Amino acid sequence: MTTFVVTVPGTFVSAVTDSARSALVRKLASRHTEVIEGEGIDLLTLNEGGTFSVRLEVDAPDRYEAELDATRILSAALKEAGIDESAAPLGPPAITGIDSDL
Repeated sequence: MTTFVVTVPGTFVSAVTDSARSALVRKLASRHTEVIEGEGIDLLTLNEGGTFSVRLEVDAPDRYEAELDATRILSAALKEAGIDESAAPLGPPAITGIDSDL
């Protein structure tokens, strides 16, 4: 298995409360571990215009599965945080880091 850092972009197209954003960060905190923290990278970055990006660590056999897993994890966390899928459409994920034992 390889640990991938996957960045998933998105856009909050309607107002999202601070408490919902905080809940989202809490739900994803377990996916923000050694590789990301060692680089000083934020879990959630909010930009002007409602755009955001989330960086998650995912253990997967390959890049494709890592991107799929990261998108599934983020989608589930958004739902659990009370943020409707239509209120935060996601863009294509990208691998932004790899930590392998090879």
